[in-house]
Amino acid sequence: MVSYWLDFVLLALASFRLTRLLVYDKITAFLRKPFHKEITEMAPDGTIEEYIEIKGTGIRKWIGELLSCHWCTGVWSAAILYGSWMLFPQIGSPIVMILAIAGLASILETVLLRIMDE
Repeated sequence: MVSYWLDFVLLALASFRLTRLLVYDKITAFLRKPFHKEITEMAPDGTIEEYIEIKGTGIRKWIGELLSCHWCTGVWSAAILYGSWMLFPQIGSPIVMILAIAGLASILETVLLRIMDE
C-alpha cells in the first residue's frame, strides 16, 4: 500500500512539474512559439500587461489552446507520464523521478520565498 501512495505522489509531482515546464517556463517558449503570439501592452496606469493570442486554426489552434491551459496540459502530462511509467518503466521511471524531484523543489522554493518575504 505504501508503494502505491509513493508512486501516486511521485507521478503527481512529476505531472505538476511537466505541466509548468510546458505551459509557463521560458526554457520551453520555443515549443509554444509556433502556436502563441505574445502581446505586450502598457495599461493607462503605466503597468505592462502581457497576454497571448492563439495562432492559426484547426490542429494548430487546438495545440495552442492546450499549451495555454495548465488544466488541459496537466491532464495530458499525467496521462503521458503514467503511460510511460507503466509501459516503459526503464525510461519512464527515471523521467518521473527527475520531474518529481524538480516539482517538489519548486514548491519548496515558492513556499520559502513567501515565508522570507513576510
